Amino acid sequence: MNRIKKLFENKAGNILSVYFTAGYPNLNDTRTIIKALADNGADIIEVGMPFSDPLADGPVIQKSNDIALKNGMNIKLLFKQLADIRKETDIPLLLMGYLNPVIQYGIKEFCNIAEETGIDGLILPDLPLYIYLKEHKQIFEKHNLSIIFLVAPETSDERVMEIDRISNGFIYIVSSSSTTGIREDIESKQVEYFRRIENLNLRNPRLIGFGISNHKTFMRACEYGNGAIIGSAFIKALENPNIDLEDKVKNFLQAIKSP
Repeated sequence: MNRIKKLFENKAGNILSVYFTAGYPNLNDTRTIIKALADNGADIIEVGMPFSDPLADGPVIQKSNDIALKNGMNIKLLFKQLADIRKETDIPLLLMGYLNPVIQYGIKEFCNIAEETGIDGLILPDLPLYIYLKEHKQIFEKHNLSIIFLVAPETSDERVMEIDRISNGFIYIVSSSSTTGIREDIESKQVEYFRRIENLNLRNPRLIGFGISNHKTFMRACEYGNGAIIGSAFIKALENPNIDLEDKVKNFLQAIKSP
């Protein structure tokens, strides 16, 4: 059974998905961060494939992409770093990034090695739905890769329902129309949007992302979805050079999960 599906069958709420950029803060930190996240309460891990023009991301994640690329990170090296990762953890692993580097790598080769590595799904924010259906759906499904689509406040109910119909992992609910970033609270207009999506009675689980940064916003998001996704706040927590990497991860997750 797909690890994502198994997770949601076994845990209905308060799912914590954490994003980090591979190759940040240091080139060879990827496995250490994955292991520390898995050991300290993360439910899903999103490993960012750094890209030179991450349009959906705010300044914190953009900076981590720049540093990771300067460190020498690329998709080929990332797959090398993730080799045998399934000997260390069975946590659902997603790769998040942009379509162009995947196409340059080669869609078939990418899917082959992703399946061999034990990757459960992909988040590609700039992959249009119609292109996915026309050109890529068959090969992604062949290699057991769930494609996670994003829904924004401007997304019509009809489009949300279509995304729900073709999805087989979860739906990524973008909390606002801005890029990723750190925010201190969830606004009333966001709650209205979350309730609109909730009232559609979708068959797929929903995780809320963009702006989730602390215990308060995590718990608020969990009221309107199956859980939440945290990225920028975690990247910021990795910046401090005076704290051991594993301690950074542990301290951050404890602060998110406890008041």
